[in-house]
Amino acid sequence: MPEGYIFWFEELGQDQSSLVGRKCANLGEMAKIGLPVPPGFALSVEAYQEFMVQTNARREIENYLTQLPGEIENIEQFNQASGDIRQIVESKQVPETMKDTILSFYEGLCRRCDCVVAVSTRSAGPVSHPGQYETYLNVKGKADLLEKIKKVWASSFNPRSLAFRKRKGLPLESDPIGVAVLKMVNARAAGVVFTADPNTGDTSRMIIEANWGLGESVVSGELMPDVYILKKETLEIVEKRLGKKSKYVTCKDLGVAEEDCPADLSSSYCLGDEEAKEIGRVGILLEKHFGVPQDIEWAIDRDLPAPRNITLLQTRAAVIAQKKAPVDQVVDMMLTLFSKG
Repeated sequence: MPEGYIFWFEELGQDQSSLVGRKCANLGEMAKIGLPVPPGFALSVEAYQEFMVQTNARREIENYLTQLPGEIENIEQFNQASGDIRQIVESKQVPETMKDTILSFYEGLCRRCDCVVAVSTRSAGPVSHPGQYETYLNVKGKADLLEKIKKVWASSFNPRSLAFRKRKGLPLESDPIGVAVLKMVNARAAGVVFTADPNTGDTSRMIIEANWGLGESVVSGELMPDVYILKKETLEIVEKRLGKKSKYVTCKDLGVAEEDCPADLSSSYCLGDEEAKEIGRVGILLEKHFGVPQDIEWAIDRDLPAPRNITLLQTRAAVIAQKKAPVDQVVDMMLTLFSKG
């Protein structure tokens, strides 16, 4: 596997979206401008393509689709095709040269962190499709890392992704994506910040949503997080709303789990006011750098002192007060059903 297939984040910038996917490119851009991101590396889009060719998975998927008795049209058919194709991908072994290169970077990451690190593996498409592919958290050891990278690649064939490509007239047999491998953050709390109000389009306000533990409980939209509304010009907190926070996501020995939030935590704000203001300050820097309002995922690292405990996990252009046509709303609802099986 040529070294051009894999890069440290600091080697990348926003211009490399087509090479490694937008998430990895933006992580590299944030690292370049001195913002706090976890150490890690990116597998390029070409690594995905090379894996699919070298293992013969691409040809097997093409043959599978050719032998189907008809078009894939309903939820059951998308679910069946997804399961069959993902099995093809996940059954393959990572080619030796590719495996050696990935593991050499993982060993380098461990040396940088002076420990055997747990990582997260996150998808990174050249075009942003939030929530369409899969993320694996608290991945530990070489074998687990290789398996989770394959699962991220295989997630490009989940029902939602297949339905999206079918609707857009794109090939079903391939949707190359990059993979971000980041050191896991020992998160006390995590969430998102929108540098403009996504509901009203008000660019003078910033919205922070937060929960205890890892940020997946916030980005999934399945619970009511704490909400902080900041005046962008002064970073003044103009409103706070305590969320129910009945659940939170926490690391286990391997992987993560959603657990009941203890009563003392669910009834308490998970951010101090100064932490919220620092998240807002970093958000403003990113909005100015990228030139448009941002949707930023962040975590509070319990192993670091404030204000160095704020770590950025990704940023992307925010969808601000975008009114979708009725037909697109129906399609989005169908895709959500596909993704939930």
